[in-house]
Amino acid sequence: MDLPEILLIAVGLAMDAFAVSLAVGTTAHVRGFRPIFRLSFHFGLFQFLMPVMGWFAGLHAESFIRKFDHWVAFGLLVWVGFRMIRAGLDPKAESFPTDPTRKWTLIMLCVATSIDALAIGLSLALLRVDIWYPSVVIGIVTAGLSLIGIQLGARVGMRFGKRMEIAGGVILCLIGLRIVLQGVWAS
Repeated sequence: MDLPEILLIAVGLAMDAFAVSLAVGTTAHVRGFRPIFRLSFHFGLFQFLMPVMGWFAGLHAESFIRKFDHWVAFGLLVWVGFRMIRAGLDPKAESFPTDPTRKWTLIMLCVATSIDALAIGLSLALLRVDIWYPSVVIGIVTAGLSLIGIQLGARVGMRFGKRMEIAGGVILCLIGLRIVLQGVWAS
């Protein structure tokens, strides 16, 4: 597998993380170096680790994981998305009462956006491709695009306020719906 193929896979996998970063960037909590770095770093880290885990799982766990991975991603993204929509509709509420780049919210977002990378790792194992180089590229591309998404989300969020929280929540729900529909159709 050569670099252009790996980059295409990396960009494809990073789109969910980019969209979530865009949505999270609209909130007031993700300002300053530390939360921005934390979110982009963790998205990149999870996108690096999940293909490695999928590769090691190989053929033995593929059928088990494939049965429910899309439902897990769907549930996590819709839960966060509905929180954002509800907060966008209530002038006093916040979609993330605390920093979404910390604790369980960060973990949920990372897992939800990187489950596809687990399947890529499984596929690469079937193709007998060494996992380390593609995983590093996938992680770096995801971290970079997440950083860009956060910055764009912050700019748009400042300009359009609560409407962007609603839009961000809808985007997360639609990403979750797309993931679950792809998983159901693939079954």
